[in-house]
Amino acid sequence: MNIRKTVFGKTSNGETASLYTLTNKSGMTVTFSDYGATIVNVFVPDAKGKLEDVVLGYDNLEQYTGNAPGFGSFIGRHANRIGNASFTINGKTYELEKNDGNNNLHSGSKSYNKFLYETEYYEEDGSLTIEFSRLSPDMEQGFPGNLDVTVAYTLTEENELVIEYLAVPDQDTVINFTNHTYFNLSGHKSGSILNHKVWINANQFTPTDDSLIPTGEFVDVEGTPMDFRTVKTIGQDINADYKPLKQGGGYDHNYVLNRESEDVELVAELIDEASGRKMEVYTDKPGMQFYTANFLDGEKGKEGTTYNARDGVCFETQFYPNACNIAEFPSSIIKAEEEYDFVTVYKFTTI
Repeated sequence: MNIRKTVFGKTSNGETASLYTLTNKSGMTVTFSDYGATIVNVFVPDAKGKLEDVVLGYDNLEQYTGNAPGFGSFIGRHANRIGNASFTINGKTYELEKNDGNNNLHSGSKSYNKFLYETEYYEEDGSLTIEFSRLSPDMEQGFPGNLDVTVAYTLTEENELVIEYLAVPDQDTVINFTNHTYFNLSGHKSGSILNHKVWINANQFTPTDDSLIPTGEFVDVEGTPMDFRTVKTIGQDINADYKPLKQGGGYDHNYVLNRESEDVELVAELIDEASGRKMEVYTDKPGMQFYTANFLDGEKGKEGTTYNARDGVCFETQFYPNACNIAEFPSSIIKAEEEYDFVTVYKFTTI
Protein backbone atom coordinates (compact mmCIF):
# COMPACT_ATOMS: atom_id res chain seq x y z
CA MET A 1 0.00 0.00 0.00
CA ASN A 2 1.26 3.47 -0.76
CA ILE A 3 0.08 7.06 -1.06
CA ARG A 4 1.45 9.79 -3.31
CA LYS A 5 0.74 13.52 -3.14
CA THR A 6 1.07 15.88 -6.13
CA VAL A 7 0.00 19.44 -6.91
CA PHE A 8 -3.30 19.69 -8.83
CA GLY A 9 -3.29 23.46 -9.36
CA LYS A 10 -4.42 26.73 -7.82
CA THR A 11 -7.97 27.88 -7.19
CA SER A 12 -9.20 31.28 -8.37
CA ASN A 13 -8.30 32.77 -4.98
CA GLY A 14 -4.77 31.37 -5.07
CA GLU A 15 -5.14 28.33 -2.82
CA THR A 16 -3.14 25.25 -3.81
CA ALA A 17 -5.16 22.09 -4.43
CA SER A 18 -3.51 18.67 -4.28
CA LEU A 19 -4.07 15.17 -5.59
CA TYR A 20 -3.64 12.11 -3.38
CA THR A 21 -3.19 8.73 -5.05
CA LEU A 22 -3.74 5.55 -3.02
CA THR A 23 -2.62 2.17 -4.40
CA ASN A 24 -3.11 -1.29 -2.91
CA LYS A 25 -1.08 -4.45 -3.49
CA SER A 26 -3.39 -5.77 -6.22
CA GLY A 27 -2.91 -2.60 -8.25
CA MET A 28 -6.21 -0.83 -7.60
CA THR A 29 -5.56 2.91 -7.59
CA VAL A 30 -7.82 5.71 -6.42
CA THR A 31 -6.98 9.41 -6.74
CA PHE A 32 -8.68 12.12 -4.69
CA SER A 33 -8.41 15.88 -4.53
CA ASP A 34 -8.65 18.05 -1.43
CA TYR A 35 -10.63 20.39 -3.66
CA GLY A 36 -14.16 19.15 -3.07
CA ALA A 37 -13.01 15.92 -1.38
CA THR A 38 -13.46 14.64 -4.92
CA ILE A 39 -12.87 11.17 -6.37
CA VAL A 40 -10.85 11.88 -9.55
CA ASN A 41 -9.77 8.41 -10.77
CA VAL A 42 -10.54 4.80 -9.90
CA PHE A 43 -8.37 2.25 -11.71
CA VAL A 44 -9.49 -1.36 -11.23
CA PRO A 45 -8.56 -4.57 -13.08
CA ASP A 46 -10.81 -6.33 -15.56
CA ALA A 47 -11.17 -10.11 -15.81
CA LYS A 48 -7.78 -10.32 -17.54
CA GLY A 49 -6.04 -8.04 -15.05
CA LYS A 50 -6.01 -4.93 -17.26
CA LEU A 51 -6.42 -1.70 -15.29
CA GLU A 52 -8.89 0.91 -16.50
CA ASP A 53 -10.22 4.15 -15.02
CA VAL A 54 -13.91 3.41 -14.37
CA VAL A 55 -15.17 6.84 -13.25
CA LEU A 56 -16.08 9.87 -15.34
CA GLY A 57 -14.30 13.13 -14.61
CA TYR A 58 -11.87 15.82 -15.69
CA ASP A 59 -8.15 16.23 -16.24
CA ASN A 60 -7.62 19.56 -14.51
CA LEU A 61 -8.62 21.58 -11.46
CA GLU A 62 -10.24 24.38 -13.45
CA GLN A 63 -12.85 21.97 -14.81
CA TYR A 64 -13.61 20.69 -11.30
CA THR A 65 -14.30 24.24 -10.12
CA GLY A 66 -17.23 24.15 -12.56
CA ASN A 67 -18.27 20.49 -12.59
CA ALA A 68 -22.00 20.96 -13.20
CA PRO A 69 -22.59 17.16 -13.47
CA GLY A 70 -20.95 16.60 -10.07
CA PHE A 71 -18.31 14.10 -11.27
CA GLY A 72 -16.76 12.31 -8.29
CA SER A 73 -18.35 14.77 -5.91
CA PHE A 74 -18.91 14.80 -2.18
CA ILE A 75 -22.36 16.42 -1.88
CA GLY A 76 -23.71 18.30 1.17
CA ARG A 77 -25.07 19.73 3.35
CA HIS A 78 -28.08 18.15 1.66
CA ALA A 79 -27.82 15.91 -1.40
CA ASN A 80 -30.66 15.66 -3.89
CA ARG A 81 -33.73 17.92 -3.94
CA ILE A 82 -35.58 19.96 -1.34
CA GLY A 83 -39.05 21.07 -2.47
CA ASN A 84 -39.71 24.81 -2.69
CA ALA A 85 -36.09 25.29 -1.54
CA SER A 86 -37.20 25.57 2.09
CA PHE A 87 -37.74 23.59 5.26
CA THR A 88 -38.89 24.28 8.82
CA ILE A 89 -37.13 23.30 12.04
CA ASN A 90 -38.44 24.17 15.52
CA GLY A 91 -41.01 26.51 13.99
CA LYS A 92 -38.49 28.50 11.95
CA THR A 93 -38.48 28.33 8.15
CA TYR A 94 -35.15 28.38 6.29
CA GLU A 95 -34.95 29.51 2.68
CA LEU A 96 -32.38 27.99 0.32
CA GLU A 97 -31.13 28.84 -3.16
CA LYS A 98 -33.59 27.90 -5.91
CA ASN A 99 -31.15 26.34 -8.37
CA ASP A 100 -33.45 23.68 -9.84
CA GLY A 101 -36.63 25.42 -10.92
CA ASN A 102 -38.47 26.25 -7.72
CA ASN A 103 -36.44 23.70 -5.78
CA ASN A 104 -33.01 23.32 -4.23
CA LEU A 105 -30.67 20.69 -5.71
CA HIS A 106 -27.54 19.45 -3.91
CA SER A 107 -27.67 22.47 -1.53
CA GLY A 108 -27.28 25.08 -4.26
CA SER A 109 -24.68 26.25 -6.73
CA LYS A 110 -21.89 25.80 -4.16
CA SER A 111 -22.20 22.31 -2.77
CA TYR A 112 -19.49 20.64 -0.70
CA ASN A 113 -17.59 19.78 -3.90
CA LYS A 114 -16.60 23.47 -4.26
CA PHE A 115 -14.59 23.86 -1.03
CA LEU A 116 -10.97 23.10 -0.09
CA TYR A 117 -10.52 20.57 2.73
CA GLU A 118 -7.94 19.89 5.40
CA THR A 119 -6.35 16.50 4.81
CA GLU A 120 -4.97 13.68 6.91
CA TYR A 121 -3.98 10.20 5.78
CA TYR A 122 -2.77 7.06 7.49
CA GLU A 123 -2.38 3.29 7.11
CA GLU A 124 -4.16 0.94 9.48
CA ASP A 125 -4.73 -2.82 9.42
CA GLY A 126 -3.38 -3.02 5.86
CA SER A 127 -5.76 -0.33 4.54
CA LEU A 128 -5.06 3.25 3.51
CA THR A 129 -7.38 6.03 4.68
CA ILE A 130 -7.54 9.67 3.67
CA GLU A 131 -9.75 12.10 5.58
CA PHE A 132 -11.03 15.44 4.29
CA SER A 133 -12.41 17.81 6.93
CA ARG A 134 -13.75 21.34 7.27
CA LEU A 135 -16.11 23.42 9.37
CA SER A 136 -19.33 24.34 7.58
CA PRO A 137 -20.38 27.54 9.39
CA ASP A 138 -23.86 28.42 10.60
CA MET A 139 -26.13 29.47 7.70
CA GLU A 140 -23.71 28.36 4.99
CA GLN A 141 -25.95 27.52 1.98
CA GLY A 142 -28.86 28.61 4.20
CA PHE A 143 -28.62 25.71 6.69
CA PRO A 144 -28.61 26.37 10.45
CA GLY A 145 -25.79 25.35 12.75
CA ASN A 146 -22.04 25.02 12.63
CA LEU A 147 -21.18 21.59 11.31
CA ASP A 148 -17.89 19.75 11.73
CA VAL A 149 -17.64 17.70 8.53
CA THR A 150 -15.37 14.76 7.72
CA VAL A 151 -15.47 12.38 4.78
CA ALA A 152 -13.04 9.47 5.08
CA TYR A 153 -12.08 7.33 2.09
CA THR A 154 -10.43 3.97 2.72
CA LEU A 155 -8.84 1.68 0.13
CA THR A 156 -8.61 -1.95 1.28
CA GLU A 157 -6.67 -4.89 -0.06
CA GLU A 158 -10.02 -6.43 -1.07
CA ASN A 159 -10.47 -3.68 -3.71
CA GLU A 160 -13.05 -1.89 -1.60
CA LEU A 161 -13.48 1.87 -1.60
CA VAL A 162 -15.06 2.63 1.78
CA ILE A 163 -16.65 6.04 2.33
CA GLU A 164 -17.52 7.13 5.88
CA TYR A 165 -19.42 10.36 6.42
CA LEU A 166 -19.07 12.00 9.82
CA ALA A 167 -20.61 15.23 11.11
CA VAL A 168 -21.76 16.81 14.37
CA PRO A 169 -23.94 19.98 14.36
CA ASP A 170 -24.25 22.48 17.20
CA GLN A 171 -27.89 23.19 16.27
CA ASP A 172 -30.76 21.10 14.93
CA THR A 173 -30.19 21.03 11.17
CA VAL A 174 -30.62 19.05 7.96
CA ILE A 175 -27.82 16.68 6.91
CA ASN A 176 -27.85 14.33 3.94
CA PHE A 177 -24.44 13.56 2.46
CA THR A 178 -23.77 11.44 -0.62
CA ASN A 179 -21.20 10.70 -3.28
CA HIS A 180 -22.01 11.54 -6.90
CA THR A 181 -19.43 9.45 -8.78
CA TYR A 182 -20.44 8.32 -12.28
CA PHE A 183 -19.31 4.74 -12.95
CA ASN A 184 -18.65 3.00 -16.26
CA LEU A 185 -17.06 -0.41 -15.69
CA SER A 186 -15.92 -0.66 -19.31
CA GLY A 187 -13.79 2.45 -18.72
CA HIS A 188 -14.70 6.11 -18.50
CA LYS A 189 -14.29 6.72 -22.24
CA SER A 190 -16.19 3.67 -23.49
CA GLY A 191 -19.59 5.31 -24.01
CA SER A 192 -23.01 3.96 -23.13
CA ILE A 193 -23.69 1.99 -19.95
CA LEU A 194 -27.00 0.60 -21.25
CA ASN A 195 -25.50 -2.90 -21.57
CA HIS A 196 -24.35 -2.87 -17.94
CA LYS A 197 -26.47 -5.10 -15.72
CA VAL A 198 -27.90 -3.92 -12.40
CA TRP A 199 -29.42 -5.48 -9.30
CA ILE A 200 -31.05 -3.30 -6.63
CA ASN A 201 -32.41 -4.76 -3.39
CA ALA A 202 -35.55 -2.62 -3.19
CA ASN A 203 -39.24 -3.51 -3.32
CA GLN A 204 -40.32 0.11 -3.57
CA PHE A 205 -39.31 3.52 -4.90
CA THR A 206 -40.53 7.04 -4.14
CA PRO A 207 -42.43 8.53 -7.11
CA THR A 208 -42.16 12.25 -7.85
CA ASP A 209 -43.99 15.14 -9.39
CA ASP A 210 -42.81 16.58 -12.70
CA SER A 211 -40.09 18.61 -10.94
CA LEU A 212 -38.71 15.37 -9.43
CA ILE A 213 -39.84 16.15 -5.87
CA PRO A 214 -41.20 13.03 -4.12
CA THR A 215 -44.95 12.96 -3.60
CA GLY A 216 -44.56 11.18 -0.25
CA GLU A 217 -45.92 7.94 -1.65
CA PHE A 218 -44.24 4.54 -1.81
CA VAL A 219 -44.80 2.53 -5.00
CA ASP A 220 -44.03 -1.18 -5.43
CA VAL A 221 -41.52 -1.90 -8.20
CA GLU A 222 -43.18 -5.22 -9.02
CA GLY A 223 -44.60 -5.24 -12.53
CA THR A 224 -42.92 -1.93 -13.45
CA PRO A 225 -39.73 -0.95 -15.34
CA MET A 226 -38.32 0.15 -11.96
CA ASP A 227 -37.85 -3.44 -10.81
CA PHE A 228 -34.19 -4.45 -10.52
CA ARG A 229 -34.65 -7.21 -7.94
CA THR A 230 -33.69 -9.63 -10.69
CA VAL A 231 -30.52 -8.64 -12.59
CA LYS A 232 -31.23 -6.95 -15.92
CA THR A 233 -29.51 -4.53 -18.27
CA ILE A 234 -30.02 -0.82 -17.67
CA GLY A 235 -31.20 -0.47 -21.24
CA GLN A 236 -33.88 -3.17 -21.06
CA ASP A 237 -36.66 -0.89 -19.78
CA ILE A 238 -35.15 2.60 -19.68
CA ASN A 239 -37.21 3.84 -22.63
CA ALA A 240 -40.48 2.25 -21.49
CA ASP A 241 -43.70 4.24 -21.71
CA TYR A 242 -43.85 4.75 -17.95
CA LYS A 243 -44.50 8.10 -16.32
CA PRO A 244 -41.64 8.11 -13.76
CA LEU A 245 -39.10 7.27 -16.49
CA LYS A 246 -40.44 10.01 -18.74
CA GLN A 247 -40.31 12.50 -15.88
CA GLY A 248 -36.64 11.72 -15.21
CA GLY A 249 -35.54 11.19 -18.80
CA GLY A 250 -34.47 7.73 -17.68
CA TYR A 251 -33.66 6.40 -14.22
CA ASP A 252 -33.27 9.22 -11.69
CA HIS A 253 -35.15 7.80 -8.75
CA ASN A 254 -34.80 7.08 -5.06
CA TYR A 255 -35.07 3.41 -4.15
CA VAL A 256 -36.35 2.35 -0.74
CA LEU A 257 -33.68 -0.14 0.20
CA ASN A 258 -34.65 -3.48 1.75
CA ARG A 259 -32.55 -3.37 4.88
CA GLU A 260 -32.75 -5.96 7.62
CA SER A 261 -30.63 -4.14 10.21
CA GLU A 262 -28.84 -0.89 10.99
CA ASP A 263 -25.59 -2.39 9.72
CA VAL A 264 -23.90 -1.89 6.36
CA GLU A 265 -25.55 -4.28 3.90
CA LEU A 266 -25.28 -5.21 0.23
CA VAL A 267 -27.90 -3.15 -1.62
CA ALA A 268 -26.90 -3.09 -5.29
CA GLU A 269 -24.62 -4.58 -7.96
CA LEU A 270 -23.32 -3.26 -11.27
CA ILE A 271 -22.02 -5.83 -13.77
CA ASP A 272 -20.20 -5.29 -17.07
CA GLU A 273 -19.89 -8.55 -18.97
CA ALA A 274 -17.70 -6.94 -21.65
CA SER A 275 -14.84 -6.28 -19.22
CA GLY A 276 -15.78 -8.83 -16.58
CA ARG A 277 -15.83 -6.14 -13.90
CA LYS A 278 -18.40 -6.10 -11.14
CA MET A 279 -19.11 -3.49 -8.47
CA GLU A 280 -21.06 -4.17 -5.28
CA VAL A 281 -22.64 -1.34 -3.30
CA TYR A 282 -23.02 -1.61 0.48
CA THR A 283 -24.54 0.98 2.81
CA ASP A 284 -26.40 1.65 6.05
CA LYS A 285 -28.38 4.52 4.48
CA PRO A 286 -32.14 3.99 3.95
CA GLY A 287 -32.26 5.07 0.30
CA MET A 288 -30.28 5.20 -2.93
CA GLN A 289 -30.72 7.45 -5.94
CA PHE A 290 -30.13 5.40 -9.08
CA TYR A 291 -29.18 7.86 -11.83
CA THR A 292 -28.31 7.02 -15.43
CA ALA A 293 -26.65 10.34 -16.35
CA ASN A 294 -29.67 11.49 -18.31
CA PHE A 295 -28.58 15.13 -18.31
CA LEU A 296 -25.03 14.70 -19.66
CA ASP A 297 -24.82 16.42 -23.03
CA GLY A 298 -21.45 16.93 -24.71
CA GLU A 299 -19.51 17.36 -21.45
CA LYS A 300 -15.74 17.52 -22.13
CA GLY A 301 -13.98 15.14 -19.79
CA LYS A 302 -10.76 13.21 -19.23
CA GLU A 303 -8.38 12.42 -22.09
CA GLY A 304 -10.42 14.48 -24.55
CA THR A 305 -13.50 12.33 -24.01
CA THR A 306 -16.95 13.79 -24.64
CA TYR A 307 -19.53 12.43 -22.21
CA ASN A 308 -23.15 12.17 -23.25
CA ALA A 309 -26.38 10.94 -21.68
CA ARG A 310 -26.15 7.43 -20.23
CA ASP A 311 -22.36 7.22 -20.44
CA GLY A 312 -22.19 6.67 -16.67
CA VAL A 313 -24.35 5.56 -13.76
CA CYS A 314 -24.56 6.79 -10.16
CA PHE A 315 -25.48 4.93 -6.99
CA GLU A 316 -26.07 7.78 -4.53
CA THR A 317 -26.80 6.40 -1.06
CA GLN A 318 -28.85 8.89 0.94
CA PHE A 319 -31.85 9.85 2.99
CA TYR A 320 -34.82 10.13 0.65
CA PRO A 321 -35.10 13.40 -1.33
CA ASN A 322 -37.03 16.15 0.50
CA ALA A 323 -37.12 13.98 3.63
CA CYS A 324 -36.90 17.13 5.76
CA ASN A 325 -40.38 18.09 4.51
CA ILE A 326 -42.15 14.70 4.32
CA ALA A 327 -43.21 13.19 7.63
CA GLU A 328 -43.62 9.69 6.14
CA PHE A 329 -39.91 9.51 5.24
CA PRO A 330 -36.99 8.71 7.59
CA SER A 331 -36.01 12.18 8.77
CA SER A 332 -32.87 13.97 7.58
CA ILE A 333 -33.17 16.43 10.47
CA ILE A 334 -30.26 15.82 12.84
CA LYS A 335 -30.43 17.11 16.41
CA ALA A 336 -27.78 19.32 17.97
CA GLU A 337 -24.72 17.32 19.14
CA GLU A 338 -26.13 14.16 17.53
CA GLU A 339 -23.50 12.31 15.48
CA TYR A 340 -24.21 11.79 11.80
CA ASP A 341 -22.23 8.67 10.86
CA PHE A 342 -22.98 6.61 7.75
CA VAL A 343 -20.93 4.31 5.53
CA THR A 344 -21.03 3.36 1.86
CA VAL A 345 -18.75 0.80 0.20
CA TYR A 346 -18.03 0.30 -3.49
CA LYS A 347 -16.37 -3.11 -3.83
CA PHE A 348 -14.79 -4.12 -7.15
CA THR A 349 -14.46 -7.74 -8.25
CA THR A 350 -14.65 -9.70 -11.50
CA ILE A 351 -17.18 -12.19 -12.80
